[in-house]
Amino acid sequence: MSASSSPNGTSSTSSTVSACSDCGTAVMSLTDAAGDFVSYIVNVVSLKLTNANGAVVETIPATTQVDFAQLVNLSEIISADSIPSGQYVSVSLTLDYSNATIVVNNGTTGVTIAPGNIINGATSLPLAAPNPTQVTLTLSLDANNQFVITPGVVANLALDFNLAASNTIAPSDTDPTTVTVNPVLTASLVPDVTKQIRVRGGFVSADTTSFIINVHPFYTGSGAYGQLTVNVTSSTTYAINGTNYTGSAGLTELATLSAGTMIVAYGSWDRSTQTFTAASVLAGTSVPAIGRDHLNGIVTARSGDTLTVTDGLIQRMNFWSIDFSRQTSVTVGTGTTVTELGQSGSFTIADISVGQQIQASGTFSGSGSGTFSFDATQGSVVLVPTVVQGSVTATGVNSVTLDLMDIDGFAASMFNFAGTGKTAAQDATTSAYSVALPSVLSPSPLLATKVAAEFTGFVAPFGDAPPDFSATTLVSLANMAAFLEVRWSSGYAAPFSTLSSTDITVSQAALEAASRHVIRIGFETIDPSTLTGGLELMPNASAPNQFFAIGHQMSWKADNFTTFGDFEAALAADLTGTTQVLQLTARGPYAAGVMSVNDVEVLLSD
Repeated sequence: MSASSSPNGTSSTSSTVSACSDCGTAVMSLTDAAGDFVSYIVNVVSLKLTNANGAVVETIPATTQVDFAQLVNLSEIISADSIPSGQYVSVSLTLDYSNATIVVNNGTTGVTIAPGNIINGATSLPLAAPNPTQVTLTLSLDANNQFVITPGVVANLALDFNLAASNTIAPSDTDPTTVTVNPVLTASLVPDVTKQIRVRGGFVSADTTSFIINVHPFYTGSGAYGQLTVNVTSSTTYAINGTNYTGSAGLTELATLSAGTMIVAYGSWDRSTQTFTAASVLAGTSVPAIGRDHLNGIVTARSGDTLTVTDGLIQRMNFWSIDFSRQTSVTVGTGTTVTELGQSGSFTIADISVGQQIQASGTFSGSGSGTFSFDATQGSVVLVPTVVQGSVTATGVNSVTLDLMDIDGFAASMFNFAGTGKTAAQDATTSAYSVALPSVLSPSPLLATKVAAEFTGFVAPFGDAPPDFSATTLVSLANMAAFLEVRWSSGYAAPFSTLSSTDITVSQAALEAASRHVIRIGFETIDPSTLTGGLELMPNASAPNQFFAIGHQMSWKADNFTTFGDFEAALAADLTGTTQVLQLTARGPYAAGVMSVNDVEVLLSD
């Protein structure tokens, strides 16, 4: 191990295993399943892999802050280092809550949980001094599908810190007072291809089809996290030092950058070739927080050149740390450089409108009273793809009208659409929110009135609606995976009326006894306790990747499985004694009392 200095002046250690001859490359990514959180900032202190021979490899050489709430629709590559060959049987993730910022989304103002009310589920004590503030989640990998490193070969391990499964909000998400942290970490040998993947790091070199970076995940600026080759295509877009490029012109410009220039690439992972290809690239001063402070959030109102950005994640340039701001006043001007992530063309501040997710660079200022401002008049704004959901009230030629329910998870009632239309009468409204579809997207799946739908894209320029939103993708919620959450505050000894290798049924009595029981499909909710005959969970045969986990509250350990049969057998064995089930979460398509599960997480009291 070797010592290095991080940007905030602290010392960290980094592995030197990349020099070994008997090594393979371990590309590790981190994501999060959705939970009821606006912000979930903690420090990731350590991520260790344990070999079958007992050897332990540290893959995170420096402590870094992470906001897990930002990883719901994103996977971050956190390491691409070379590690000794062998069969790795477990993963340990250590989190530090001493400076945690946890904000629960209660549908309106959001509620920040006091440090003393963030509770260790195993000890029932606050994760705040003088109590221990660190917790280590240890995940045993599936014995039949372990993480194998072979010399000269790239292997992938995708970790999911499931916020919903790992945290219990009390008394409820609409009236939160405490958050109890429990151990639920899952892993897969292939990344979730439904999510965009991001990699961040310093420029090394480029050729005619790719470039190489030294990986620096999240907000780190030092430490040895390995190197990753980023492939590009003729349609890859670039924003380099405030200028936009597409295809070979962008790669040519990228090749002129000095070694170490910071780059952020968004793209996808090819499972067959184990390679990463970028759809969009930010480099130099176009990278958030390079040379300036950075703010990531959603625009909930605009007046002239002043934006109201809600639930902003702030990265201060001089401290390499992140903060949360419930509401920030952002000023833009003619000197503000505007780009659209993944899109080519010229953009101005007129393209920034209400409902748009943005990444802004500029100068942040604040006060103890909670009044925050951000000056981006000489900075930049990146428009990020945004998700809107609602019920279809009408369809037309390449257009849909919605009864708008939420934008990027924020209730539609939070947005002030004044000024969004060509005239005041044409301002966007929640009851008739218009979505334009490109010719390649047919509205035919949405012809039925009141069909719930989700669209990804960009809001219309300010003062230019209708349409209010331009979609790049659409999903009928009839085809969207549901999320199941069932909790028993005092535990439940035998919640399953059926427990077999092909299906698990949660009994009607157990559902009725649960302190929380809900199925969510987009913005719609279903109460499973009203079902007759209980809720049946079956493995989803069409899912490209399945994983199942059993968490053990008192030991902070979890067991990971890649087949439903192995998961069921282990669960049946665990429930033969006095152990009780505390909670159950699952995701997958739902219809008429049956959920075809892509994943299931069960937390036990042992």
